[in-house]
Amino acid sequence: MPPVVYLLGLAIFAQGTSEFMLAGLIPNVSTDLHVSIPEAGLLVSAFAIGMVVGAPLLAVATLRLPRRTALLGFQLVFIAGHVVGALAPGYEVLFATRVVSAFAYAGFWSVAAGTAASLVPEEVRGKALSVVGSGLTLATIVGVPAGTLLSQHVGWRAAFWAVVALTALSLVSLLVALPAGRPGSGATPSVRAELRGLARPALWVSYLVTLLSFGAGIVTFSYLAPLLTEVSGLPEPLVPAVLALYGVGGLLGMTIGGRTADRSPLRTLALGVGVLTVASALLALTAANLVVVVVLVFVLGVTGYVTNPSLQTRVFALAPDAPTLVPAVNTSAFNVGITLTPMLGGLAIDAGYGFASVAWVGAGVGAAGLAATAWAAALQRRAATSVPPATASAATTSPKTVVPDESPTASLR
Repeated sequence: MPPVVYLLGLAIFAQGTSEFMLAGLIPNVSTDLHVSIPEAGLLVSAFAIGMVVGAPLLAVATLRLPRRTALLGFQLVFIAGHVVGALAPGYEVLFATRVVSAFAYAGFWSVAAGTAASLVPEEVRGKALSVVGSGLTLATIVGVPAGTLLSQHVGWRAAFWAVVALTALSLVSLLVALPAGRPGSGATPSVRAELRGLARPALWVSYLVTLLSFGAGIVTFSYLAPLLTEVSGLPEPLVPAVLALYGVGGLLGMTIGGRTADRSPLRTLALGVGVLTVASALLALTAANLVVVVVLVFVLGVTGYVTNPSLQTRVFALAPDAPTLVPAVNTSAFNVGITLTPMLGGLAIDAGYGFASVAWVGAGVGAAGLAATAWAAALQRRAATSVPPATASAATTSPKTVVPDESPTASLR
């Protein structure tokens, strides 16, 4: 694996820490800026919305730029946003910096995914993307708790400065290590060609799988702290340890998924989402049993992230002629799931069903994700059987046209 792939993971770790750390900073931000807790919580939504909108827009806007130029430019904007955020005199300025930072982070994610995929052979593309994505998992294990501790002891602004320092470090490393130009691509990038690549029904079904499968896990995680303390009876000081256990499970899942994504993407998706759905239902049923809940939290972490590499590699396989815009829209799909499913969980809580009800929401979304995966498999079977024998034979001998799972017998391989 090229070292630059790991450096891209470091960059995602630095920026991903900012994406999730605000959940632990909300009380201090609320007090310091004299706003309500719900108003402070909108800063999380602002970041998610910026990710949804920013990924495809910036992917198109920087399409003809060298990838190194685009990645470093996004990091510079991200750093600037956090410097202004750390110095923000009021809520409105901080809110604006969250949107700007999210735009830059979304653009970075999209281009980083395409860069990592282009730097390695196709047969290890899933492993490369799992390395990059592991940066975000590490952010939940290390970065978010560290940011919360900084906020508690030094102030929430110190957490922003820490993100600035980490991102600056990753920027320097990428400046040295990233190759110039557009690795793995000899053709001139074209917005029209990228848009044509999006015009595939199977691709949009894959985006639906991304939204549902990742959202199924994130909805329970979003309300895990109050569920643990209010329903399971976990002492509040131990909540970070259980959240870290979820992150460890996520890292294990990402590692496993990286090894299976290239060989069996649809089978990985079906098994991962299936176990996630069952684990969510079990959590809802046993929420008062602390020991069982802790075990299930680890399982949720594994299954919530084991699908991640498959979700990312499959879109490249479905539309290899759109290597920039396709992962950008997939990034938006991830963040639509992050935005919408916690809203559904909140509605369940507001309706009086309690914190355990969010796990039922996760199970329901997971079941929908399984249905979408079956739909994707059906489309794949149909596409494989519609290829003329001569074309299919040629495809098996050409390394440029090999697409995982594209055989009649591989619908859930």
